[in-house]
Amino acid sequence: MKKATLGRVYVWEVPVRFYHWLNFLTVVVLAVTGYLIGRPLAIQRAAEASYSYWFGKVRFLHFAAAYVFFFNFLFRIYWGFVGNRYAGWKNFIIYRRDQLREIAEVLKVDILQARVKPMDTIGHNSLAGFTYFLVFLAFLFQSLTGFGMYSAMSDAWLPRLFAWVVPLMGGDFAVRQWHHAFMWAFIVFAIVHVYLVFYHDYVEGRGVLSSMAGGWKFIEKETK
Repeated sequence: MKKATLGRVYVWEVPVRFYHWLNFLTVVVLAVTGYLIGRPLAIQRAAEASYSYWFGKVRFLHFAAAYVFFFNFLFRIYWGFVGNRYAGWKNFIIYRRDQLREIAEVLKVDILQARVKPMDTIGHNSLAGFTYFLVFLAFLFQSLTGFGMYSAMSDAWLPRLFAWVVPLMGGDFAVRQWHHAFMWAFIVFAIVHVYLVFYHDYVEGRGVLSSMAGGWKFIEKETK
C-alpha cells in the first residue's frame, strides 16, 4: 500500500518575498494618498491652514511611495532574469500549448469550481503567471503616468525623463483620469488575489498562504 508524504520545495526566494511585501505596502500608501489627492477632505481648523499642511504631507507620502514602488518594480524585473526557476520571466509569458491547457484547468478550479484536484504547478500556474504579466504592464503604466504628471512640478532628473507622457496622452486631465482608473483596477485585483490565495491554500493544501512568508511549499510524494 502506498502512502503519501509531504516534501518541502523552496519556491519563493528572499528577494521575491521582499519585493512582494514592499510592493503591497507601497500600493496601499499610493492608493490611500492618491484617493485623498483626487478627493481632498474638507478638514476645518481654527488655526491658519498653512500651519497644518496636511495635504502637503499627503502629497509627499504619495511621491515618496512612488519612488519606492518604481525602484522596487525595476528590481523585480532584474530578478526575473537572475532568480530561480519560479521567479523567471518564462512563468509569466504564455507561449506553449500546455500552458493554454493549464489555464483552462485553472479556470475550472477558480471560476467554474468544477474541480477541486490540486494543480501540479508548484510556482505560479499559467493563468496566475499571465495575470501577473498584465499586472506588471499596469505597474509600468502607473509609473509612466505618475511620473509624467509629477514632471510638471519637479526639477529632479527622474520625473523629467517622463515629461513626454502627458503631451502624448492628450493632456494632464486625461492622464489623471487614466491614472485614477488604474488605481481602482489594482484594488479589484488585490481583492481577487487575496481570495484566490486563500482558496488555493484550501484546495491544494500546499502552503500557498505561508509560502510568501517562509518561501516553502509542500508537494505530495508517494512512498511504499
